[in-house]
Amino acid sequence: MIYELKQTEKAERLFKDWQETMVWSCLQGVMGRVYADSVERPVTAMARLGDFCFLAGKPDKEFVLFGHGYGGHEFVIMVPQDEQWAKLIEKCCKGNARRVVRYAIKKETDAFDQERLVNFAKGLPDGFVFSMMDEHLFWYCKGVAWCRDWVAQYDDYAAYRNWGLGVVVLKDGEVVSGASSYSGYRGGIEIQIDTREDYQRQGLACACGAKLILECQRRGLYPSWDAQNPASVALAEKLGYRLDHEYMAFEVL
Repeated sequence: MIYELKQTEKAERLFKDWQETMVWSCLQGVMGRVYADSVERPVTAMARLGDFCFLAGKPDKEFVLFGHGYGGHEFVIMVPQDEQWAKLIEKCCKGNARRVVRYAIKKETDAFDQERLVNFAKGLPDGFVFSMMDEHLFWYCKGVAWCRDWVAQYDDYAAYRNWGLGVVVLKDGEVVSGASSYSGYRGGIEIQIDTREDYQRQGLACACGAKLILECQRRGLYPSWDAQNPASVALAEKLGYRLDHEYMAFEVL
């Protein structure tokens, strides 16, 4: 049996070594959900938030299958706690699971060079302007595929205002780039940066990333970063982050 945990602290010991803010969001009851094989003393658990599914404890195929079919999602990023979970994902999802490498970034509150970030933010090209994510932009982004992840995990603007933060770049009134919170947790956000394809390679991602980090610092929030690929690692390092380690995940269709 699989149960949704209301007392999420019951599963904390299963995720104790996981330095992943989306897991924290679920355990804190801020966003996402936690599932387990028991409501009192679970030995298997899953934290689910957006496209991400984190599998911990004793491997159980029911949780892999549940995570794959959760909410009718056609795509899920499964993150196994160990190789046993990884082999089970490959077995249960057969040819639909692709093993990939992701990159964990160190969480260091004192890693940023303020002057460098300010200069990056000031480096926005002529004709482009910043705007903080407001209610109008929130609902606009909800309906646009390329930037939906900035707000997709928040049911409404009130939830975003409580647990999210974002900055967008406008050109002639159009949203062309931005950095926002994929998710939020107590004390910080998980950063998501995207630039519209026809405006890439103009320094917009760097500028809005710097701007969002500065805004987080002003509010006492930590801007967590998890990299999908080496290009994301390079941008993170440019902004002051440092790579921690590689880890495996599965992109499951």
